[in-house]
Amino acid sequence: MTAAPGTAPHPVAARLSFLDRYLAVWILAAMAAGLGLGRVVPGLGGALAGVTVAGVSLPIALGLLVMMYPVLAKVRYDRLDTVTRDRRLLIPSLVLNWILGPALMFALAWIFLPDLPEYRTGLIIVGLARCIAMVIVWNDLACGDREAAAVLVALNSVFQVLAFSLLGWFYLSALPGWLGLERTALDVSVVEIARSVLIFLGIPLAAGFLTRRLGEKARGRAWYETKLLPKAGPFALYGLLFTIVVLFALQGDAITSQPLDVLRIALPLLVYFAVMWAGSMAFGRAAGLDYPRATTLAFTAAGNNFELAIAVAIATFGAASGQALAGVVGPLIEVPVLIGLVHVALATRRFFPSAAPSAAAPAAQEGASRV
Repeated sequence: MTAAPGTAPHPVAARLSFLDRYLAVWILAAMAAGLGLGRVVPGLGGALAGVTVAGVSLPIALGLLVMMYPVLAKVRYDRLDTVTRDRRLLIPSLVLNWILGPALMFALAWIFLPDLPEYRTGLIIVGLARCIAMVIVWNDLACGDREAAAVLVALNSVFQVLAFSLLGWFYLSALPGWLGLERTALDVSVVEIARSVLIFLGIPLAAGFLTRRLGEKARGRAWYETKLLPKAGPFALYGLLFTIVVLFALQGDAITSQPLDVLRIALPLLVYFAVMWAGSMAFGRAAGLDYPRATTLAFTAAGNNFELAIAVAIATFGAASGQALAGVVGPLIEVPVLIGLVHVALATRRFFPSAAPSAAAPAAQEGASRV
């Protein structure tokens, strides 16, 4: 992963670490294990869902925190000012995440699921929940700009608190009413959204910031980045795999017993991820962004906050509802698709202009310390 974006590097797989090279295998195995456990162990899903935090299973919450912490500990927080001044990145990110993304999911949900209102509503909720967690891992694997990812994720979290309930009313009630379509009520408070953001972003972000600040102060940046980070990095993958196992175990029986329903939910999701990612990546290239920032723009636009979507669906419609199933199918499709897009992104590096040395993302220079 150390080849410059403008060169013709060795094949992508040869530049990945052993863990990263077979990441798709580990993830598929985790998904299969979760589905199998949920199917064959009676009551496992109910037991996992019984202990909750912010409406989400506590095991899932713990897995997400372990997953996000190492990546956020890698962020160089003293470089964030270079991101906040880049309007070519910030403004398109807000438009893609909060205007185009929800609108596209609304359209796809009605096109593909006009006769399945529960699944349709679940998909629309997924589209409203912009990613603030797992996207950090995809971005890091694709050698995106870590500092840009931290800023965009933080920006998404603020808008999530402010806009989620309003957009839920607009896309589930107001807009369908104007178009003569079926309406759905969504009762979710700003406090619930803020609590979810605080848990899934605030805790690992604060932990990552303090770890870097205290680690560099005590032993210096060289020790921190060459000794500490390589030891902490693999835990992001372990947390990711654990989260996937638990997530699919929660709905393993429902997913495996309703394959045709899962397929119908999956089709609009596949279109959504492909269009959002490819369109955002192409826009970044056309706007003159370098590879790391264009990649960050694409992954933050294409990813979704499935933990929030599932929590809202369960709290509003119940754990056994079609809305909740649609939320769970979201990561079932998102995880392997975005892992595939990580490889696609790495293969497109040669088509992007090289970043200036002062602005180059450290993620593009630190392949040895990947998640």
